[in-house]
Amino acid sequence: MPGDHRRIRGPEESQPPQLYATDEDEAPAPRDPTRLRPVYARAGLLSQVKGSAYLEAGGTKVQCAVSAPRQAEGSERGIGLRERFRRAPFPARRRRAPPGGGEEHELALTLQEALEPAVRLGRYPRAQLEVSALLLEDGGSALAAALTAAALALADAGVAMYDLVAGCGLSLVPEPSPTWLLDPTRLEEERAAAGLTVALMPVLSQVAGLLGSGEGSQTESWAEAVRLGLEGCQRLYPVLQQCLVRAARRWGAAPP
Repeated sequence: MPGDHRRIRGPEESQPPQLYATDEDEAPAPRDPTRLRPVYARAGLLSQVKGSAYLEAGGTKVQCAVSAPRQAEGSERGIGLRERFRRAPFPARRRRAPPGGGEEHELALTLQEALEPAVRLGRYPRAQLEVSALLLEDGGSALAAALTAAALALADAGVAMYDLVAGCGLSLVPEPSPTWLLDPTRLEEERAAAGLTVALMPVLSQVAGLLGSGEGSQTESWAEAVRLGLEGCQRLYPVLQQCLVRAARRWGAAPP
């Protein structure tokens, strides 16, 4: 009897999805506080927009797009740079606030304030640059990843910039002793007593933005967190350089 080729046969053996799910109640394993998760970055993914970038940092995945500059009209005149931050419906295992809420608006303003110092807005006096960030998966340090991806998308769009912007997140773990962790995971952020996001323009060595929350300890502790975040941003910069070099080579090798 001939086989039925119209149907796709499933595997002979299968496992329940719970087998591969991580236990959220399990405490994070001890690690090096200065550790950076593996980073993958690619620019020029979307052909429908002027510039785009995709960035993975551990379990965090962000996609950013930059539209072509358009003339601002009416009350929009003089805005220069406008950021939009959205979460996909499935970024984390636990349900969060509905899309379009106050949290997304606050993060979008933070992105705009951190990116404006790096963009030469004088080149676009009556134009508006729109940057859209979409969080596909929240594995921790989402704001820092969105900052970095947005800067890559602006560079990919050919926007005049003074420097790139690299972002790093930190979390203060209270136990067993208060310690700042660089590039925390989602589980580490949920158990943290305080959090900090640092945005740096690496070549100019200028801080583009700082956003802290929670209850920290002494002032020296926050200063140590800022120093740790700045070092992390400097370590991230070569990855961003290579990403843009690869994008330029692909653009140069593309047929006319």
